[in-house]
Amino acid sequence: MTEASEQLGLSTVGPVFPRALGDGFERLHPMMQRRFGVSLDARYACIGRGVMTRVRRGPWWTVPFLQVGRLRNILIPDVGSDVPFTIENHAYLDPFGRETVTFVREYRVPGRRRVSRFDATMVIDPRRGTVVDYLGTHQHLAVDLGLTVEPDGSLLLRSGTQRFREGWIDFRFPMLFSGYAELREGFDEDSGVYRVKLEVRNRVFGFLFGYEGWFTCEFPEAPAVPRHVLPKRHESRY
Repeated sequence: MTEASEQLGLSTVGPVFPRALGDGFERLHPMMQRRFGVSLDARYACIGRGVMTRVRRGPWWTVPFLQVGRLRNILIPDVGSDVPFTIENHAYLDPFGRETVTFVREYRVPGRRRVSRFDATMVIDPRRGTVVDYLGTHQHLAVDLGLTVEPDGSLLLRSGTQRFREGWIDFRFPMLFSGYAELREGFDEDSGVYRVKLEVRNRVFGFLFGYEGWFTCEFPEAPAVPRHVLPKRHESRY
């Protein structure tokens, strides 16, 4: 538990998404509840494997921006169709005593020898009840997430305020140089698969990056989190 949370008497341990959604968690499709119910108490992980039917990006001038994001596994500049991918969700206690859930995605773009990877780890800020998404291998970018349960039991995630943290550096990231993400994920009962769609847009420059696809999940017992999904650095500030 962080020092500030201790002083406030607020718990930093507990399932991230059920806490953030409250009663809304029960309105998720049962398979979505299982997927986003990964927690220390649940004692299982979620391993998804599927295909991104389309991965796309904005105009040519977005490539340098996306290439910079690739350095820390925050964004990927690749495009393609029928791209195999995996996603791993594991729960663990970070060095500051916060329950954390990993969202680590790997993409195998045809024709590229190198695997593209997008790293994210999520905690809940107990003071605000908000999910904070730390992006990248070093958790430099902390992004607030807004969560909405849709009528069909799917989950809509919208990114909000973004903060950059590294040592003494701490500032609100100017959105002129970043993008707002909207991710929709749900379970397709007819096909028996999860479906996901993401779009990242800049308010001035428009569309930056996006993908859509499907995947299936396994829910293995998870006594310990694999080292390969852990960030190289943990950030204590929300």
